[in-house]
Amino acid sequence: MNFPLSTSEKARKATTLVSSLQSKFVNILTEVSDDQGSFEKVEWLRDEGKHGGGERMVAPSGGFFDRASINVSHVHYDDVPTKKLASASALSSIVHPNNPHLPSIHIHFSWTEMRDGSGYWRMMADLNPSIPNEASTALFEESLKSHSGEHFSTGKEQGETYFFIPALNRHRGVSHFYLEGFDSGDFEKDYALAENLAGKVMETYSEILKQSSTANPDYSEADKQTQIDYHTLYLYQVLTLDKGTTAGLLTHNQNDLGTLGSLPSTINSELLKSWVQQTPEPLNDLTANLAGVFEGSSNASVNDDQKMECIKVLREFYAVHRDLLTFQN
Repeated sequence: MNFPLSTSEKARKATTLVSSLQSKFVNILTEVSDDQGSFEKVEWLRDEGKHGGGERMVAPSGGFFDRASINVSHVHYDDVPTKKLASASALSSIVHPNNPHLPSIHIHFSWTEMRDGSGYWRMMADLNPSIPNEASTALFEESLKSHSGEHFSTGKEQGETYFFIPALNRHRGVSHFYLEGFDSGDFEKDYALAENLAGKVMETYSEILKQSSTANPDYSEADKQTQIDYHTLYLYQVLTLDKGTTAGLLTHNQNDLGTLGSLPSTINSELLKSWVQQTPEPLNDLTANLAGVFEGSSNASVNDDQKMECIKVLREFYAVHRDLLTFQN
């Protein structure tokens, strides 16, 4: 990374890990997709690099991927002794294949270190198919179970909670794993868990993509509409419930498009609008304003302009309803 890293040995080691995981996943996805174009690197800086920054690898659109963004970041405040947060190093990735029979995936692994030297990991992996496949779900679930060991039950329980959408009484995705604030007291052991689990999940996803591509090389317009409807659910969950996304947008504005790199390319605006009445107050107002960004087309594009409009809506909403942040997943 083209900026100074934290002086913390743990933070530096965590940054090396997430960077290596980024390279591994990009290589895996490049091999599976066999696209002519390569992932493009996009860099950003926190306070012109004084406090770190990051880079995301973005897949070319119009080929194997609808959207794919593999992000790494390292933020630190060595020069601000009054700040409780000392550093944070993270891998956050989302992949939406074009073929609706191929599932999306979200993977997040990060190390956060506080000024007093304490720290914790966040380990997340969830499979998000538009058209569920029992065999793929079972394969993914077994991989999580095999490589998270004694932590599987806790991770599954926390994942099921995090990705549940109360207003719609359903989950985003079919298999969820999340260890929040994880610290066993042994950094090296936890580091090894993160390295192994993230790597194995990526390899399992590669296997799922290969199997699904072989079994379902073609798809119908109805299949594509099913995917667009599911992507609408994905956007709804990310923009109204996901605390990681909201915190990233409210903390700073130096990586806005990267923070919303998880959004798919197209959503069903009428479907999103129909969920306004199902959403409790005052989040129904947020949902209505987000739906307004995409008015004018039933299947609406989610491009950079729309992303920036959504960010404006979110910031204006939470400027008034800051207390609601405590209720986010």
